[in-house]
Amino acid sequence: MSLFARGADPVGRTDTPIRVTVDGEPVAGIAGQTVAGILLASGRLSWRTTRFGAPRGVFCGIGSCFDCVLTVNGVPDVRACRRRAADGDEIRTQTRQEKS
Repeated sequence: MSLFARGADPVGRTDTPIRVTVDGEPVAGIAGQTVAGILLASGRLSWRTTRFGAPRGVFCGIGSCFDCVLTVNGVPDVRACRRRAADGDEIRTQTRQEKS
C-alpha cells in the first residue's frame, strides 16, 4: 500500500505502511514517521493529561519539553516527537499520576 500511485509521487517515494496500537486501537502509519506524527495524522491532538486533567500532546516537537510523553512497548516517558514508530509498537497514553 502506498500513499501515491507508483510513479505519481513527484519525489519518487515508495512509502511502507506500518501499524501500531494506541490504547489497544490499531492506527496506521508510514515507516519513518515519529510516534507523534502518526498520532497527529490519525487526528489525535493530545494523548496525555496533567495532574489537573489538562490535555497535552506535541508542544515543542524537538524533544526539549516532555509534554508528548507516553508509554511505548512498556517503557514509560518516551517522547513521541523523538521516537520513530516501528511496525507493531504498543503505545499507551499516560497521566502524571500513573505512567503505565
